[in-house]
Amino acid sequence: MSTPASAGGTAAVELSGAELAFGDRVLWDGLDITVEPGEFIAVLGPNGSGKTSLLKVLLGQLNLTAGQARIAGAPVREASSHVGYVPQQKSLDAGLPLRGRDLVGLGVDGHKWGIGLRHRAQRSAVVDDAIAQVSAQKFADAPIGTMSGGEQQRLRIAQALVGDPQVLLCDEPLLSLDLANQQLVSALIDKRRRTHNTAVLFVTHEINPILPMVDRVLYLVDGKFRIGTPHEVMTSEVLSELYGTDVEVLHVRGRIIVVGTGDAIDALHIGAHGDDDHETQS
Repeated sequence: MSTPASAGGTAAVELSGAELAFGDRVLWDGLDITVEPGEFIAVLGPNGSGKTSLLKVLLGQLNLTAGQARIAGAPVREASSHVGYVPQQKSLDAGLPLRGRDLVGLGVDGHKWGIGLRHRAQRSAVVDDAIAQVSAQKFADAPIGTMSGGEQQRLRIAQALVGDPQVLLCDEPLLSLDLANQQLVSALIDKRRRTHNTAVLFVTHEINPILPMVDRVLYLVDGKFRIGTPHEVMTSEVLSELYGTDVEVLHVRGRIIVVGTGDAIDALHIGAHGDDDHETQS
């Protein structure tokens, strides 16, 4: 499936005839999708289906095997200021001599996907503004290793925002967070896209925490994919077709429950560890 080209203005993300393969293994091909400014796309699928690799393509870290990828109307390139990146929440060493604002500042210095500001006052203002956007002022000067997972993840979001990105790429940002912090982190990302018209591609193994925010779903399974609204994609018929076996999708009190049968049971434990970097090893 594909989406129509942007009717007005420049699309935030465009993939046209996109193929990504490692040797004989094709993760996906013929992928056409146009993501509009301010649109929230959930990227779902089992481990190894190419979710993280898709983000790496848009970050300029992997080259497509075929087709084209564009960000804000321009070909994808590494370290683009148009793109912000929010990684998984991973615990940092308690003894790490780094304050919260220092972590955010790495995005300014260009050590990650930053904007390379050099003037100290300008740098400080940009960092303070990003911290304020995630309401992290109270712990911005605390050692990063002493913070909770939710506090650290707030600052990772702030780090992704220092370049005022047009596209926010999120790779399992809710992993290892409790329900309250999942809701907080999701709300912060949703707030950013609504206040700044920032497009969001959100890789996750669990759609329910972000379901109210999602405009469309990109579901990847074993080289196949579907794109559409949650109600179009998250159905028994569509997932059964993608997995090649019976899958039942239940909608219960605003939540989506996916139940596999036979060989699909293991496949549907999507992203148990939230990391499919091993895709690139095939």
